[in-house]
Amino acid sequence: MNKNRHSIPDNALITLAGTVGVGKSTLTKTLADTLNFEASFEKVDGNPYLEDYYDDFKAWSFHLQMYFLAERFKQQKQMHETGAGYVQDRSIYEDVGIFAKMQFDNGNMTRRDYDTYHSLFEAMVMSPYFPKPDVLIYIDGDLDKILERVGSRGREMETKTPRAFWKDLHERYRSWIQQFDVCPVLHLDIEAYDCRDADSMKRITSGISELIHNKDLNYLKLSPVNPVKS
Repeated sequence: MNKNRHSIPDNALITLAGTVGVGKSTLTKTLADTLNFEASFEKVDGNPYLEDYYDDFKAWSFHLQMYFLAERFKQQKQMHETGAGYVQDRSIYEDVGIFAKMQFDNGNMTRRDYDTYHSLFEAMVMSPYFPKPDVLIYIDGDLDKILERVGSRGREMETKTPRAFWKDLHERYRSWIQQFDVCPVLHLDIEAYDCRDADSMKRITSGISELIHNKDLNYLKLSPVNPVKS
């Protein structure tokens, strides 16, 4: 297994997690360029359920989650089979731990559908044969700052979604990450780094390397002395 100049294996899989609007896609591209890895993005355009989901959670939650499960499973399996290094802009683990659970808790997915989805997820993803990430980067931040970013990118189906939905999602992410134990976690705050700043990216790559090489370290939060202000 070769290592690049950042002491990160050339075939490492680094996956990102965080609520809508925290900057996963931007960090994915910048980090992939920095490491000379491939960038793997969530397919939003062409998703046959996404707009219907935002219009009617109850009718379309199960369909959307099944679609995402199939697409992310194929994506992660394909990345592993290439033998290349990848940065992935959303993890497969968020689907069951946050989105499907939220819709079930809110009455938008029946117990039958949720149990079917959860059972399939366990069989496909929690198998010892399914490739796990080397590091998960969890991006978090103040809810108001995140909603500013959601508004600035101007996706109508997101801007029309009630604040209560985003608040619930934000809180669920913070609870979920405390229980996550599939792989080591690098925790970033949106105001504590800048993808345009070389020193910020160096700290992130150093954190990834530390988590990969220190087998006793499962969690690391990067908090620069002088947080970056938007």
